Amino acid sequence: MPHSALNPRIAVYTGTFDPVHWGHLDIIERGSRLFERLIVGVGINPDKQTLFTTDERVRLIREVTRGWSNVEVLAFQGLAVTFVRQCGARVVLRGLRTLSDMEYEFTMSLMNRNLDSEIETVFLMAKEEFSHVSSSLLRQIATLGGDLSKFLPEPVRAELLARARR
Repeated sequence: MPHSALNPRIAVYTGTFDPVHWGHLDIIERGSRLFERLIVGVGINPDKQTLFTTDERVRLIREVTRGWSNVEVLAFQGLAVTFVRQCGARVVLRGLRTLSDMEYEFTMSLMNRNLDSEIETVFLMAKEEFSHVSSSLLRQIATLGGDLSKFLPEPVRAELLARARR
């Protein structure tokens, strides 16, 4: 099989990030230490109704990842593996929280491998304190007026609460 120009030192972490939370940021921070370059791909998932627009999600992630010089945030549409290849990356980075995540991610990684056999998936286990955190749960807590301070960086928390009050 011919070798392509895909770089194994570049990883892409894709998601909807609606909103980005400390669990995502933990994976981004750890991924930025493992790879020379980490691209956060903010995707448009037709199965998910998002609270924040794509541009808002990109802006928020850029704001809270400013401290990592090797992290770039880009929006994308379409298949994640296509985006990964367009970025010249060889690795899809994924976070795992629960056993149900494992089943879903295993299926996705097999499909991605079938779509593009040169791209590998690398999984990072969520830290225990983030294993129960999901963006949809945080949106629900915001709507019901709960305390989000331990789950979200300040600029994201402020925007989520403002949005939930509308």
